[in-house]
Amino acid sequence: MEREPLATVVDAPLFIVPRVLDGLRAYRTSACLANELVQLTDRLLAGIEAHPTKFWVLKQFQKTLEEVGDRDVQAHEHVRGELEKLMALLGIASSDGVLGACHR
Repeated sequence: MEREPLATVVDAPLFIVPRVLDGLRAYRTSACLANELVQLTDRLLAGIEAHPTKFWVLKQFQKTLEEVGDRDVQAHEHVRGELEKLMALLGIASSDGVLGACHR
């Protein structure tokens, strides 16, 4: 039986200040983003002020990982690395396993 990735997430509030939103906008305009990452960033910008929690963000991350799927291992790893950059930007120290065992 497959474990639900969000089941072990320890929720925490996020402090979404203008600097964080500016960082998300800058990330969104950066080059070489996969379409799934552009869509994720749009979802974050649209909803993070209303849902400033680690759980909500990781739920958005999980949707992105499901969209990427296992079709391309290299693309999947690239996306996971980009999700770690977003975690740093948002002040999330750990994904509590949502990104997999080899990622924070």
